[in-house]
Amino acid sequence: MHPPEPLGQLLCQIRACAVCADHLELGPRPIVQAAPTARVLVIGQAPGRRVHESGVPWDDPSGRRLREWLGLTDHEFYDPGTVALVPMGFCFLGSTTSGDRPPRPECAPLWHALLLAALGDIRLTVLIGRYALARYLPESGPRLTDTVAEWRQHLPGRAVLPHPSPRNRRWLAANPWFEEEAVPAFRSRVREVVDIDGTGPE
Repeated sequence: MHPPEPLGQLLCQIRACAVCADHLELGPRPIVQAAPTARVLVIGQAPGRRVHESGVPWDDPSGRRLREWLGLTDHEFYDPGTVALVPMGFCFLGSTTSGDRPPRPECAPLWHALLLAALGDIRLTVLIGRYALARYLPESGPRLTDTVAEWRQHLPGRAVLPHPSPRNRRWLAANPWFEEEAVPAFRSRVREVVDIDGTGPE
């Protein structure tokens, strides 16, 4: 047998991680998807309870909306050779009355640089929600709405999105320009990246 590739070794280490075990309501179950050939990198928040139970990233209503926003089929989205799914926190933290708890502060500093170094063909990074934006666009300021409103400045390399959670209905209603103007541009860029070899979707 051939030895595991470096990314494969790293993914095994992430999936075995228990650094934050004492802080996790349901115990550690790191959720991640990646392959060296991935072209789209999605950096979200952290798995919810349903994703923790299924082990499938974005396996919830937020994920369905995200795939619609990006114009990706389930087959494309869950192909690690096309899309890498790397949350700010790899485990479900637990719930509060207002939603899920935020990602643990140890998680992204521990693993993200190693993962991103192993993903050498990323053409588009999708940053979702305030935690991803704060880490990867720290110069953009604290207001998510202001950052997302500047979405044109970040293409073609980055797409900046609010969280696609059903809890964000009010934000989407108050900011109709996002789905009217930004989402079509994101879909177009995603399709350019996914179909870069000219083969198109299967």
